[in-house]
Amino acid sequence: MPKFSSENPLVYTIKNLCKVCYTCVRECPVKAIKIDNGQAEVIQERCIACGNCIQVCSQGAKVFFNSTDNVFDIIKSEEKTIACIAPSFPAEFNEIDNYKQLVGMMREIGFDYVTEVSFGADLVAREYKHIFDNNKSTPIITSDCPAIVYYIEHYHPEIANSLAPILSPAMAMAKVVRKKYGANTKVIFIGPCVAKKAESDYFDEVITFTELKQMFVSQNINHANVKESQFDGPHSGKGAIFPVNHGLLKSINKTEGFEAGQVITAEGKKKFKEAVKEFKQGALKTQHLELLSCDGCIQGPGMTDKGNLYAKRKNIFMYVKSKLETLDEETWQKDMQFFSDIDLSRNFEIIDRRLIKPDEKQIAALLIKMGKTSPNDLLNCGTCGYDTCNEHAIAVLQGLAEQEMCLPFTIEELHKSIKDLSVSNKILADTRQALKQSEKLASMGQVSAGIAHELNNPLGIITLYSSALKDDLDVKSEVYQDIKIIDEQAERCKNIVGGLLNFARKNKVQLSDSNITKLIEHSFDSILKPKNITINFINNIENNIVKLDYDQMMQVITNLEKNAIEAMPNGGRLLVELSETIKNVEIKISDNGTGISQENLEKIFTPFFTTKIVGKGTGLGLSLVYGIIKMHKAKINVKSNDKPEKGETGTTFLITIPKDL
Repeated sequence: MPKFSSENPLVYTIKNLCKVCYTCVRECPVKAIKIDNGQAEVIQERCIACGNCIQVCSQGAKVFFNSTDNVFDIIKSEEKTIACIAPSFPAEFNEIDNYKQLVGMMREIGFDYVTEVSFGADLVAREYKHIFDNNKSTPIITSDCPAIVYYIEHYHPEIANSLAPILSPAMAMAKVVRKKYGANTKVIFIGPCVAKKAESDYFDEVITFTELKQMFVSQNINHANVKESQFDGPHSGKGAIFPVNHGLLKSINKTEGFEAGQVITAEGKKKFKEAVKEFKQGALKTQHLELLSCDGCIQGPGMTDKGNLYAKRKNIFMYVKSKLETLDEETWQKDMQFFSDIDLSRNFEIIDRRLIKPDEKQIAALLIKMGKTSPNDLLNCGTCGYDTCNEHAIAVLQGLAEQEMCLPFTIEELHKSIKDLSVSNKILADTRQALKQSEKLASMGQVSAGIAHELNNPLGIITLYSSALKDDLDVKSEVYQDIKIIDEQAERCKNIVGGLLNFARKNKVQLSDSNITKLIEHSFDSILKPKNITINFINNIENNIVKLDYDQMMQVITNLEKNAIEAMPNGGRLLVELSETIKNVEIKISDNGTGISQENLEKIFTPFFTTKIVGKGTGLGLSLVYGIIKMHKAKINVKSNDKPEKGETGTTFLITIPKDL
């Protein structure tokens, strides 16, 4: 197809209309559709211009090059213009009562001559009759359909010598009109076929019936406002029946060849491919093949009406019947004789467009990558546009398709993405909460540092003078007891201030290789265990050595263990578990105590917040725990239930420490 290229495509995609349904991939007989980033693109070098993708695209995303502007330019030129209309026109213009009205409309557009391609079909039919009569042993394939010719030239070049070396009726008619009306006349072919647009060596331009109707509309031309006119000669005979099924055989009175099984006709994407396949295999040794890429020329992609097959066929037969009844046989014979010296032979351009097939190992590896690890996974559902999973894998490796075209694979990937997104959302929520908590701690730290600084001096004076007074008083006196209380409370205030300073101070952790198992075991020695509480320790790690600040982490563990015991006033169970993953060590501290309400869970790491009664807690313990954990670049999460109706009550803290700090 020399006239068209990637820069000047014949069939192409309107991308904003393409919904990526893969219908065009499914219907393309040579898989000339490439899916790139979810967009279907026509590969011009592989396209045979059959127009299947145009006919099946429900969104109108597949279109062909529109030549109407070029034709108008030719008509406006000083050269004589000849319109050669395909014999399938009665199937398209069924709304026109008389073909003479159609001829008149075409003259109104500006064509100087209007002729029928069917006379070219008469000449070509005579050549085929000669082959059928004299070639009984070597089978041939008809070469009238350009898409079939391109298909064999590019995808089955080894049988190209079986193509009948005869021009198509349209090509033959181009030679006829140039002989009759002059070599310099401009010849415009009009028909149902998109592939004809590629036969640039024979026509100055090609338009489809669809485009011809567009030209009528643009010029406000209809059959009611034109003068009827007759076709220009030469006039045809039985060649007018060429577009229908077995039309070639009928035009040369060779229907007996069909009945005897000597000629096999195949129309449409699947049938013509199967016929070619069996022809190559030698299963059709003496048969001739009459092939069409679409379902007959009366169903071509250049027609506006894609249905009503039998009504169209009836219109063709009615027109041929009327034509033969009025045919001037003598004039027709003279014309056939006059144009008999036209060379109707042709050669074919062999260009192998077949892609190299990947080896079986590559195909198997890709199928495994797509989750197809066993024969049961090969669903062959066809949603990707390919008949089998194997064909789809080959197309992916050839760069024509994408893995995501496989619906089961895409659904599975979607499920994974949703799961990953859910995990990411959880991490994001935890990070947001941690950031929120860090902001609270930072602001509280500044306040705490200021408070601690201001309280230290007066507390020191109170402690100093209360101690001095105690030394001068009798321990049994009532005043001594009062001073003792003052001294104790001052000491308590001093401890609170110390906690504030520890909270506000930006401490640094002193990391060292520490035995996490021994740390947990020693933590139990630092707490008072009531008799009604049992302590269990489960160790599920193999490598006990972890980098951490031993003393500060001990403070974290003992603080959480003390809180757990205090949350079980009526007794219960304290469980400490050690486990590990590839990257982390996890410490889980659980109790079955009273639990923490949901409204308080977000506040537990906030300084001065406590659920304990007055005098039992300062609200700084968990704030210090949180700070130490963050300095270790670790994480702390808490889950709690305080409602017995929802299950066992209690609280669980989970500390996750990275192994690689």
